[in-house]
Amino acid sequence: MIYFITMKKFLFIPLFMLLAVQFANANLRVSVQDLRILIHENKSFDVILENRLPTTVNVTFDAQHAGLVKINPPTFNITANDSRLKWSITVLAVSPGYSTVSANVTPKNVTDFSEAFVRVTVERSPVLYLLSEVVGWIYFLAWSISFYPQIYINWKRKSVVGLNFDFLSLNIVGFLMYSLFNCGLYWIPEVELEYYKRYPKGLNPVQVNDIFFAIHALCATAFTIGQCFVYETGTQRVSTTARFIHSFFLIFIIVSIFLGIFHVIAWLDFLYFCSYIKLAITLIKYIPQAYYNYKRQSTVGWSIGNIFLDFTGGILSMLQMILNAYNYDDWESIFGDPTKFGLGFFSVAFDVFFIFQHYVLYRDSLKYTELPGTCHEECQPADLSEATSSTSKIFT
Repeated sequence: MIYFITMKKFLFIPLFMLLAVQFANANLRVSVQDLRILIHENKSFDVILENRLPTTVNVTFDAQHAGLVKINPPTFNITANDSRLKWSITVLAVSPGYSTVSANVTPKNVTDFSEAFVRVTVERSPVLYLLSEVVGWIYFLAWSISFYPQIYINWKRKSVVGLNFDFLSLNIVGFLMYSLFNCGLYWIPEVELEYYKRYPKGLNPVQVNDIFFAIHALCATAFTIGQCFVYETGTQRVSTTARFIHSFFLIFIIVSIFLGIFHVIAWLDFLYFCSYIKLAITLIKYIPQAYYNYKRQSTVGWSIGNIFLDFTGGILSMLQMILNAYNYDDWESIFGDPTKFGLGFFSVAFDVFFIFQHYVLYRDSLKYTELPGTCHEECQPADLSEATSSTSKIFT
């Protein structure tokens, strides 16, 4: 009798393993996980079953925001050993917005349906979508080339007097943090996997153009700093306040790295910390340059071309957010989470202030020329009547 029971146990183990393998391979997925639909139109996607099920299950599709879309059919059954392995689901767009359509399977322990979801975007107008794309590329280009007017002025004047070193030092740290965040989340598979575990139905927020902009901005800022070692600097240096800020950021990053090494935090969290530093720097980096212009009562040496391009990029960035908010009826992206819009508005406000300094407050300083090798903390007016023809008259 004991021998018979023991044999039954040994026979049960292979049977259990066989069922487990069958369960592990019975996956329910969808043919596409992103749908973009015009309001009052519809699109379809397929539900695909990989391997047959050992029992009958009920599949129900639920929308995250039920008022945005209608699903047909909302539910269907898959019978045991069903030879049909594909079902078509139609999504009708009712009102603009974002919604996630997810499958729920009953009973739950029969198949893996974690990948059976579709992110649906319902838009008012394809024209607004295209306009938003065009605006996005224009402000991307404006921000990308905004570094070069300052580089050109430094080269032409053979001087960096007028360009605040605190601004430069904060800028390169900010773009270094931004580059780490973008490259880490886009190129490191382990970090990307952490992101999808935390946000299983989300999209990777980093795109190729984000990486290009971050690395390009880092290199352009580094090149500008390199000019500071070659050209005239006057008595400028990085201030004690800026050194304290950099020390705080450095300690914060070092502690975060050790927390990541000892698995106290995930590396995804470390990259988020880097992005928070970038946000903080964006809030404060313009202040040193604005104060430096006030202290000198001059904007000579500070590129107004850089400001105009940055202003253009900031305005178009906010315009794109407004276009998207209207097209997808997603005003919460602006008013519910105002960080991005607020940062753009803050940058534009400083650009307006710089333009006011350049053309109103210190416009008289634009009449003066700088003689290379003689301009230090403050640029003195040059006597044009005594300037020789061999002297370069450099205007900003």
